[in-house]
Amino acid sequence: MKIVLDTNVLISGLLTPFGPSGEIVRMVFSGELIVHIDSRILSEYKEVLLRPRFQFNPDHIGILIDFIKQYGQFTSGSPLQKRLPDPDDEPFLEVAIAGKVQSLITGNTKHYPSSAIKGIHVFSPSEFIEFYRKQNLDA
Repeated sequence: MKIVLDTNVLISGLLTPFGPSGEIVRMVFSGELIVHIDSRILSEYKEVLLRPRFQFNPDHIGILIDFIKQYGQFTSGSPLQKRLPDPDDEPFLEVAIAGKVQSLITGNTKHYPSSAIKGIHVFSPSEFIEFYRKQNLDA
């Protein structure tokens, strides 16, 4: 399944590996989910992961970013016709639309108004897990 993963879900998954975000991160690393990215998203992942407050090992972050580069799907998005409340969220939706992904997973669903999402499912981590399980039961 093709997804776009907001930075806050990646961080949460690494900090709380047994919660919904952690399950999503594991699914990415197992190959069940294909993360669509662009250079802006990768740059944000790296910048946030390296913030001192998270105390992640920089070598581990390098390995994580290399994995995402190798197994993620680079997608070039076009500027949105309708701006989002938080402009920092726009690359995630642009890539989701261009990549025709099934889901954009974020801890900030309210930042993605229905008028802007063009048919992309925007889920919180727990909503996504529920959606994913239902999809697999129906398949």
